[in-house]
Amino acid sequence: MDDGSSATSGDNTTASSTATGTAETNSAAPREGTPVQGSPGMSGAAVFSGEFNPQGHFSTPFAEPTITSEGEVIETDEKCITNSEGMQECKPAAGTIALLADNRLLYTNALEGTENIELSIVAEFGEVSINDQSRVLSLDAEGNPTWERPQTLRAGANPDGNDSETIQSNLPFGFGELLPDGLLDTSGNTSKNDGALFCSDVIGLADGSVMAVGGTDYYSEPGIDGLPLGVAELEGIKNSRIFNAQTNNWRQSGDMNYGRWYPSMVTLGSGEVFVASGVTKLIKPVYPDDPLQSGRNVVQTETYDPCVGQWTRNPTSADRSLPLYPRLHLLPNGHVIYNAGGQAFNPFGQGYDQALWNIVSTYNPETQRWNDIGYAGLPLRLDELGLGQLTSTLNITNLSLGQVTGLLGDILGSSGNLLTAFDDFNVDPDQLKMAVAGGMRGSTSSTMLPLRPDADGVYRKVELLTAGGVPSYAVLTSPGGYLPITQSRIDTVTTDNDEIDYQSRLTGPLNEPRWYGTNVLMPDGSVMVFSGGNRDGVVGPGLDAPIRTAERFDPETSEWSVMAEAHNPRTYHNTAILMPDGRVMIGGHAPINTAYLSHIDLQDLGMSPNDGRDPSFEIYTPPYAMRDDRPQIRMAPEAVEPGRNFSIQVNDRNVDKVMLVRRTVMTHLIDGDQRAVELTITGRNGNNLEVAMPDSQNVLPAGKYMLFVSKKDDTMRIPSVSASVTVVNPEIECLTAVLEDKARDAIDLEPGEQSGTLNGLLETIGF
Repeated sequence: MDDGSSATSGDNTTASSTATGTAETNSAAPREGTPVQGSPGMSGAAVFSGEFNPQGHFSTPFAEPTITSEGEVIETDEKCITNSEGMQECKPAAGTIALLADNRLLYTNALEGTENIELSIVAEFGEVSINDQSRVLSLDAEGNPTWERPQTLRAGANPDGNDSETIQSNLPFGFGELLPDGLLDTSGNTSKNDGALFCSDVIGLADGSVMAVGGTDYYSEPGIDGLPLGVAELEGIKNSRIFNAQTNNWRQSGDMNYGRWYPSMVTLGSGEVFVASGVTKLIKPVYPDDPLQSGRNVVQTETYDPCVGQWTRNPTSADRSLPLYPRLHLLPNGHVIYNAGGQAFNPFGQGYDQALWNIVSTYNPETQRWNDIGYAGLPLRLDELGLGQLTSTLNITNLSLGQVTGLLGDILGSSGNLLTAFDDFNVDPDQLKMAVAGGMRGSTSSTMLPLRPDADGVYRKVELLTAGGVPSYAVLTSPGGYLPITQSRIDTVTTDNDEIDYQSRLTGPLNEPRWYGTNVLMPDGSVMVFSGGNRDGVVGPGLDAPIRTAERFDPETSEWSVMAEAHNPRTYHNTAILMPDGRVMIGGHAPINTAYLSHIDLQDLGMSPNDGRDPSFEIYTPPYAMRDDRPQIRMAPEAVEPGRNFSIQVNDRNVDKVMLVRRTVMTHLIDGDQRAVELTITGRNGNNLEVAMPDSQNVLPAGKYMLFVSKKDDTMRIPSVSASVTVVNPEIECLTAVLEDKARDAIDLEPGEQSGTLNGLLETIGF
């Protein structure tokens, strides 16, 4: 190997593949007293044998070594092979990825079937698309990757078929029933692609399973059965599917009440899951039987009860017009904040009420109401002007965009209009710079910086980092622009029970404009951004130049700095995930066919590689992971509970921070549950630390986390390899009965007293 990593670093490119069935988990429960540090399964031994590089280091790319075609497992270095019918069968690219409780990685494909487009993806994809495959990737103690194919390879697809919302099926007075099937659309004959995982949202449940909600039903409309051409439609589906890491199997859960394509989910403090937005039909959002819902995204929200596996439609007061994949976060007071970020799926994804997407809002699960805070990134406070229920009122009365702007003027239209409107608010001229950075930001990550307790030990302040992406042009045909920007801002939200204060400030800019960059919150408190392009790769697929250079945001200086350069270009549908040892795995790249035609490859001209997907992965080693003096966690509990103390044992008396980081479950730049929480060290006895958990489950919702400790020297903060910890919610009786005893073993210990249950990185808790 030429990447400078030791055999335990996880960068080895040799691989084997488990082609079929359920493989045994390559781990064993640690014995009492087993050290946490150095456990196998992507943890490595925290050793980097190469030369120290202050910009970090990317490993050599590695990919699944086999393709299964027509029942035969074929070993190949190629991305695709041609089967006996002349069709391309390809290795999946990680367009969606999740870190499982046992440290394996679940990932799913995106846009499967684009390699078989001959002329135009718009005309052909309704017929050649395929339900997406899933994989499970493991790294052993020496860093060798292996792949497993879940029993339900394509997540069980859509077993009953999709109840497609075609124009024919929704014609009034039953006219659609008089027409023969397959005359106006092909929704009835595409069982191979009516339940794709593509464009679902994913979330980690409290028991460590992963739930995918929504997805894609592909068909042609108009289209005729038997003809290969038509106009592709991508319809959101109602399905909820859950992956169980214990069985390597997907199963169906309760359906939502609305089909959703590009929805967003967030776990509430109660353990329930909140879902918002998505669109039922992307290309032609026309619903003759419900015309008021036509021309916009799904405004209805729903709540999922994990104990009964059912979704409940929230009352109309919980309705909210939001962009696709809205950026949502759970606040310490239990409210959900939308900070005016989303997926500007140009040239589609628009809505007649899209001007409202510029408004930062919060949702209160107790009252099931939204409250509008202000225009994103700017000092205009709608709640202070008595307009806290603005968007809810406009939604309920179904006002058109013209009526919206008529009532409010162009103040909500776009950030450019705010340049001339500032005089009316006596805003300092320096804040004019905020205008361009304000409003809805499309195709960028929204990252919650580490939550820290105040002097009273209470978690009140939240900082949300938004950088790059495309600015808002919400009154135009599309909700976002074509060229990304460098501007970066932090929105600060301070909660006091139900009261919320919102402030925004610019940080130092990115070093280059970046569309579709994936952020990763690191255990040293910094934020890394990976991959992406210099133009919107959905407006002009294949016409954007990839960005391979990573950047790092330092929250202490509010500046971005250039880091290492990845080997492979990754633009649309790229992913990045924090590993348990503090490194980052990047993957993905599944672009739309060039210019919505076929795979015309313009790499030689500096454009994105659009010759199909990239199934490979790379591992980024940050500078702190190159150190040989990283602190170690020797003992830690398996489970912890809010409002209780627990003890850990480390090897270094200079450890001064303890942090819980939720395991990443992400797609399309979003992870609604992304969070890191610094815990208060309440006592120490040598290398034994007593640590206080927050009182509120809103700060740490139940689920699977990584526990890091860190120390600081004159050059950097140095985090440890993590220990796996489950945060328990005693109120979720169906999930936590087994864990409550384990959590109690870890609580209320005196400094220096060992916890009763130890945990290695590969511990998987069974239910």
